[in-house]
Amino acid sequence: MRFLRFHPAVKPYLIPLLLLLAVLTVACEGTDTRHHTPDEDSYSSNNHTPYHRPATLIEALENPSSPWVDSVFKSLTPEQRIAQLMIIEAFSDKGPKYEADVMRLIQKYQVGGIIFFQGGPVRQAKLTNKYQAAANVPLLIAMDAETGVGMRLDSTVQYPFQQMLGAIEDNGLIYKMGAEVAEEFKRLGMHINFAPVADINNNAANPIIGYRAFGEDRLDVTAKALAYMQGMQENGILATAKHFPGHGDTDVDSHYDLPIIPYSRNRLDSLELYPFKELIKYGVGSIMVAHMHIPKLDSSRHVPSTLSRPIVTGLLKNHMKFKGLIFTDAMVMKGVSKYFEPGEAEVRALMAGNDVLERLNNVPKAIQAIKVAIVRGDLTQEEIDLKCRRVLAAKQWLGLDNYKPIALENLYEDLNPAIADSTNRILAEASVTLLQNKKNIIPLRARRKQRIATVSVGARRQTVFQREADDYVRTKNFIISRKATEKETRKLLKQLRKYDVVLLSLYGPSIRPSNNMGYSSEAKALVRQIIKEKKTITILYDNAYAINQFPGIEDSKALIVAYQPLLHAQQAAAQIVFGKLQARGRLPVTVNRDYKYGDGIRKEKPLIARH
Repeated sequence: MRFLRFHPAVKPYLIPLLLLLAVLTVACEGTDTRHHTPDEDSYSSNNHTPYHRPATLIEALENPSSPWVDSVFKSLTPEQRIAQLMIIEAFSDKGPKYEADVMRLIQKYQVGGIIFFQGGPVRQAKLTNKYQAAANVPLLIAMDAETGVGMRLDSTVQYPFQQMLGAIEDNGLIYKMGAEVAEEFKRLGMHINFAPVADINNNAANPIIGYRAFGEDRLDVTAKALAYMQGMQENGILATAKHFPGHGDTDVDSHYDLPIIPYSRNRLDSLELYPFKELIKYGVGSIMVAHMHIPKLDSSRHVPSTLSRPIVTGLLKNHMKFKGLIFTDAMVMKGVSKYFEPGEAEVRALMAGNDVLERLNNVPKAIQAIKVAIVRGDLTQEEIDLKCRRVLAAKQWLGLDNYKPIALENLYEDLNPAIADSTNRILAEASVTLLQNKKNIIPLRARRKQRIATVSVGARRQTVFQREADDYVRTKNFIISRKATEKETRKLLKQLRKYDVVLLSLYGPSIRPSNNMGYSSEAKALVRQIIKEKKTITILYDNAYAINQFPGIEDSKALIVAYQPLLHAQQAAAQIVFGKLQARGRLPVTVNRDYKYGDGIRKEKPLIARH
């Protein structure tokens, strides 16, 4: 071949030249960052110091430099460093076309991470392995899982929402739950949980927090948020306190509009900010900033806290001395997108001081807008580079410098351990709250000629509570819809005439608590009539605030709040009714003048000895 023929004058230099090219080729091959181990090739065991993992993420972020971080950082283009500050959404139940769109964002832009939503555990694990294999830099995998992975995935464990946990006095149980959530996260190859909710819910009309908060008392909320946070972080999962600077006193849902918080700095310091101050003191690794307009902190028109430099940098970073990662709330929410276009919103969020942009409307548009902002001087490449290094330092601290694919074998079994069921039982037994017990109707004992009926409103079939009650006494079970008609309620009232005691269970539309239980006027009238006519023990398996949806409920002979229709909550309620279990819960919120924060009849010993 002609191109291999060299001029005689070149031949003496040919062999040294070829040797030099070979050495350069080997050196270049050593800079490949795929599979997330650039240091293995770039640094021999003889000339680089092994990574000593700092005790906390905060320590890792204060000095975001290591051989691995430096090597990965240098391999990234300026545009890819911007993309490392972005976490995009992913579902495992939307099919191949959707999955291909996620893959395109990973491969083309090198985004920094993924937040998973609905789907299944095996499907998610397979997708995680696939996405990680395609990424040149390992992906942070996050989930918004306040009640554990079961909040998003089928076939997995769901723990209680925070209002139910707020009824528990022993915060060690909440730590235990946090530790188990962490184990399930790690088994699914995840690193960040956007929890706990550190908001103080002191507004019964709050449409977005409510049952997601631990309650209305700042000390209780703080102690329980701290227990949940430490349970996760001390077991290797990054916790994220949200929604800074406090979303508990609003009647607007920031998913759909921009809430306005009118309070002064003094009020915020003494209440809303208190849990965040304490969590920062005890080492929370990250905080999520909410989309709320707070004129007393930033008077700029329609500017949500996420895009406010006085709030993110001035208050959170400078005044409160927070040095961890700062995440925006989802950038797709109307609380930010109503007034700021995609691209502009992300630029302003970074200018405000956030580190990571979560769940963007448009990744390429955001990257382009940030590049323009750098040219314009609104942002600097140095600022982007520091944020990128902090993200990479977090990845290394979370173990992504030694990434391993998720093992699929026994995944379902590992995500449904016996200890999780035991923990759920203990949490339920500690939270169910007895609000009133007139004439000591509880414990309910079988008496000759006393006829007992159970009525489950909102159930579709015999409930766990009804099956449990049948184990203690002979009962007749009835089920009626939340949307019952007058004809149906009239029929049931007629059937109940021959019964002396009614165990009346009120269920909402799903296993989650609800802000509106959706009862028809006829169903509400039925509840009131039963309570009026019978010796009624009423059990609410929903949001404690829902007591207000049932006029006359205070006339019940006994009233129990079980917070959610979880299996163990229904079992615990039955055990309390029949005296096999002591009531230990206390109301975490003030519902009305009859039922206030801290209420709950509690005894040190079971009313009747267990069998």
